[in-house]
Amino acid sequence: MTDKLRQPAEEQYRAELAALAAGDDGRKPAGWALSPRSVVAYLMGGTAPDGSPVSPKFVGDRRLIETAVATLATDRALLLLGVPGTAKSWVSEHLAAAIAGDSTLVVQCTAGTDENQIRYGWNYARLLAHGPSREALVPTPLMRAMETGKLCRLEELSRMGSDVQDTLITVLSEKMMPIPELNTSVYAERGFNIIATANNRDKGVNELSSALKRRFNVVVLPLPDSAAEEVAIIVKRVGEMAANLDLPAPRNVADEVARVVSIFRELRSGSTEDGKIALKTPSGGLSTAEAIGVMVGGISEAVFFNDGLLTPDTLASNMIGAVIKDPVQDRAVLGEYLETVLKKRRGFEGYYASLTDRI
Repeated sequence: MTDKLRQPAEEQYRAELAALAAGDDGRKPAGWALSPRSVVAYLMGGTAPDGSPVSPKFVGDRRLIETAVATLATDRALLLLGVPGTAKSWVSEHLAAAIAGDSTLVVQCTAGTDENQIRYGWNYARLLAHGPSREALVPTPLMRAMETGKLCRLEELSRMGSDVQDTLITVLSEKMMPIPELNTSVYAERGFNIIATANNRDKGVNELSSALKRRFNVVVLPLPDSAAEEVAIIVKRVGEMAANLDLPAPRNVADEVARVVSIFRELRSGSTEDGKIALKTPSGGLSTAEAIGVMVGGISEAVFFNDGLLTPDTLASNMIGAVIKDPVQDRAVLGEYLETVLKKRRGFEGYYASLTDRI
């Protein structure tokens, strides 16, 4: 156990990274801690050369991870694209941890992000006292990554304005950052690259310029193909999060995850699993990440208020919070689904009753 609520990937999985590095005789790009094959093994899971197990960090198409890793081994940046909840940030963090041994060089892009948060800022006390100097300059995570030859992660790239996005073009194409105030530039060390994440579903997203798009290789992370795959992802992550929060996981977690996933996938797709009934879809995405949140919230409620018993009743409030984003539209969508589908489905009686009571 640790006092940190959440450790960065390179600390949490230090033993696995060390085991892979100890037996890694593959070719490594300059500045990389592991060879590309070992990076993929770390993400996809398997066995280290010394026989110790390596847990999977990504459940899905191995070729997507291989493409992402191969891209980062070149001088081209990587853009992980997908709808919300497709593990873009999770994959980004673990790629940085395995390749550079440091996943903490992060810029969280928002509508308020300006050039100073992307390029560099100034210590204004020093600036006013002594004028522009290297000592007065405050490096951003991007600049520190360039100077140390590591990876910089840009989270939700499309949330910041297009004019600010384009400040990256020189860095991506020339691998240098001009500092005109000092009549100098910062040139990237070998090993430097950028991993950006973006989605095109949320409101307020800014389209990337064609010039910026050309400088990224795009890897699209899809939602899980099958219910079984999605259940496996959620069970694994819920188990890890519950252990980190010191919440004993009830024995029936997997069974309840399967039921929650079934409900979410039908509402998300707009039809029942057998395709016989068309459904209205809610305004939210009902992603895998949201299902994980529902389960962790339900486990917490079960542990503290229901003698550790995970039931539809302990999950219902969290499910409603995930489904109903628009109080009018989504409430009607959920109500119709309950009456036309869940009311008649065996094994879901508890969910029908608990959800109906709360909407």
